Amino acid sequence: MPSALPPLPTSVVGSLPQPDWLIDRDRLGHQFPPRVRAAELWRIPAQHLVEAQDDATLVTIRAQEEAGLDILTDGEIRRESYSNHFATALEGIDVGNPGTVRNRSGIDIPVPRVTGEIRRPRPVQVEDVRFLRTHTDRTIKMTVPGPFTMAQQAQDDHYGDDRALALAYADVVRAEIADLFAAGADIVQIDEPWLQARPEVARRYGVEVVTRAVADAAGPVHVHLCFGYAAMVAERPEGYSFLPELADVPADTISVETAQSHLDPTSLRPLRGKGIALGVLDLSTPDVETPETIVIRVRRALDHVDVDKLVLSSDCGLKYLPRASAVGKMRALAQAAAMLRSEL
Repeated sequence: MPSALPPLPTSVVGSLPQPDWLIDRDRLGHQFPPRVRAAELWRIPAQHLVEAQDDATLVTIRAQEEAGLDILTDGEIRRESYSNHFATALEGIDVGNPGTVRNRSGIDIPVPRVTGEIRRPRPVQVEDVRFLRTHTDRTIKMTVPGPFTMAQQAQDDHYGDDRALALAYADVVRAEIADLFAAGADIVQIDEPWLQARPEVARRYGVEVVTRAVADAAGPVHVHLCFGYAAMVAERPEGYSFLPELADVPADTISVETAQSHLDPTSLRPLRGKGIALGVLDLSTPDVETPETIVIRVRRALDHVDVDKLVLSSDCGLKYLPRASAVGKMRALAQAAAMLRSEL
């Protein structure tokens, strides 16, 4: 069992850089994150891919431990993107004939095409949790794409109602969350960037859908919102278009980005009472922040959050950064936390 977390525990949102011997990072970095299967990105033959992904995941686990992080992920090493690994494992999807959706950058991209009832024939990420649990004694977190986001990233040729589709996704995410906790996860996070990208839709049923997915979970659930990968979406708005609405969602912690966006920390006040995973690593640059810079970013928010429920994190996934930059940023984050703990 992992030991109790210290004050201001540190973590990354989810993804970390995959080694170039495993995946074609140049090709990955010059396209939008795939929503459908993209097996062509892997450099390893299919018969050796799982073993190679295990090896790369072990390296990622050790990198987080050596950097001094308190909450570890598997780095999403086995995924081509944060969402397609789960979304294309479901029934009711015509994997061979994708649909199309316009993404937040205004570009039409291939997405899963829903042709039947969304079902989860088996747990998708349970073995990933077990692998992570076997190889570290620290607190572990597993990430799952959120139901609202998956519904927005799909072409619906079955339900004929976007709310009904999102609720169907919520049911499979809820079942997956239960299995992940049963398999040894300490925290489960659902990634919901499209709550921010599609606020007008989110206000109609986003809270209902997220609540259905996370209610009665066996452990703490985090909900991550962001403005998109810095490598793909350079411009940041002044604030979140959908954030206070999450105050009533039965999630333990809301994960937000503040470093690149320079988010006004007063916008976090409506979430008082909840934990905040505060993104304080700027992923738009490979330059490694000093611990002192990170401390300043954290201090800006301290008067507006419950400090005893505060987690220090990255803005978003570190997937597209050079590996050395990711390691340096994680180490600086841990050092900043140590500096701040001495002041508490």
